[in-house]
This record gives sequence, C-alpha cells and structure tokens, in this order.
Amino acid sequence: MQVITSKDNETIKNIRKLKEKKYRDSTNKYIIEGIKLIQEAIEEKALIDTIVICEDCVQQKQIEAKVLYEIAKFNCIYVSSKIFDLITEVTNPQGILAIIDRGESKKELDYTKDIILVLEDIQDPGNLGTILRTADSVGLNQILISKKTADVYNSKVIRSTMGAIFRINIVQTEDLEKNLKEIKKHKFKVMVTSLQAEEDIYEVDYTKKVIVIGNEAKGVSQQILKLADNKIKIPMIGKTESLNVAVATSIILYEYVRQKRGK
Repeated sequence: MQVITSKDNETIKNIRKLKEKKYRDSTNKYIIEGIKLIQEAIEEKALIDTIVICEDCVQQKQIEAKVLYEIAKFNCIYVSSKIFDLITEVTNPQGILAIIDRGESKKELDYTKDIILVLEDIQDPGNLGTILRTADSVGLNQILISKKTADVYNSKVIRSTMGAIFRINIVQTEDLEKNLKEIKKHKFKVMVTSLQAEEDIYEVDYTKKVIVIGNEAKGVSQQILKLADNKIKIPMIGKTESLNVAVATSIILYEYVRQKRGK
C-alpha cells in the first residue's frame, strides 16, 4: 500500500485547492468528509472521483473493516495523518474524505410538483445546509437559488445537509425575477415571506406555489415582492419578532406537509 507523505504531491495540491469556490467551480468537484456522508454518497450513486484515507486511522482501526471493504471498489489513496490534517476541514476528522464530481445537474425545473422552493441570497452556509436537509425531509428534490446565495458546495453546507445534497437538484439562476415570471406561466403563484404580510402561513393553500425565502438580514428583495401573489408570515405570540431563516423555512415547509397529509 503506497502512502502519500508529501504536501507537494500533485493530487494533494489539487485536493487542497478544492477548499476554494473558484476551483470547485472550474473542476466541477467538491469534498465530502466522514463515514456517514461517504456511505450516503455510495448509496445515492454519487459520482465518487477519489476516496482519501488516513493510514494511521486504518491502523488504529478508527474506520471499521466493513466500511473499508465497501469503499475498496472505488479509487482510493492513502495519506499520512500529517497530510490528512492539511486537507481536512473538520475539527475532529474521522480520517476519510471523498472527492465528488457534481456531474450534469438538471437546468430545467419540474413543473409537475406541488411547490417549488426558491432561496434568494441566503448567506450563512449553516442555514443553507439546514434548509436543504429540511427540503429533502419533506420530499422536495429541486431548489432554485439566486446567484448571490452562498455556495452550495461549501464544506459547511455539505455537512449541514447530512446527505440531502445527493438527492436535491440545485438550479442556480442568474436572473431570479425572470425565472419567477417564467414559473408563473406554468400556473404557479409566487408566495413570499414578509413581516408586513397580512396572511399567515396557515391561511394559504400550498397547491402550485413558489415559496420564496429571502436573505437573513434584508428578507425578500423589493423586485421579487412586486411579483408576489401571496405575502405570508409566521404568527408569533411571544415577544420575538423574527426567526432564524432555516427555522422559518422548516415551519413553512411542514405546514405544506400538514396540508398534503390532510388531502
């Protein structure tokens, strides 16, 4: 078994570059870390380019034999613990990561769905990852995001999705306003979150709706608000005036689930 021990190794240098968004975009690849995420990637038939394993972790039996057997059919490379520490982005790594090829994502939306979730300029990677995970939990397999939304393939986003990243088609738009106008032609109504809304989330029917979630600080932009058919808010009876965007999205999506189950 050959073990890479040099940080100047070309493969190692390329993996380290994947920490940067511009390199992830140019190579169409990203990093996932941890045993569970890699098992999810295998199960979901993600395009696994390379699996990197820390030699010391194997010798110390930190990675179970059945996991090593499962990944053996892929292109695996072994590195020293010193090199693994250079490429990991996790505080307490499990000694295994993988390079994933994004493949060709679908650019067209599926208009047969009940709802389409749209994210406008969500900035926090943790929020974005949590929203993707929640969307997956309610059966959504596509999300439209604005070009200023945080990078979906940021390592923190990937970890926060807990595997949902492999099941959701992420469609990025250069012109959200134009895309929403196109969606409305398919008999969808645009529903936006707004603190000034008169309707609450329990008063609206969620059939053929586009749910637009806005930026953490600014909310939904004015040009998108002008396109809205419904403006909704989450009723709150305490003193708090607003919720974390990921929490708010979860509440709204599960009202969709409640209505769907009722039907």
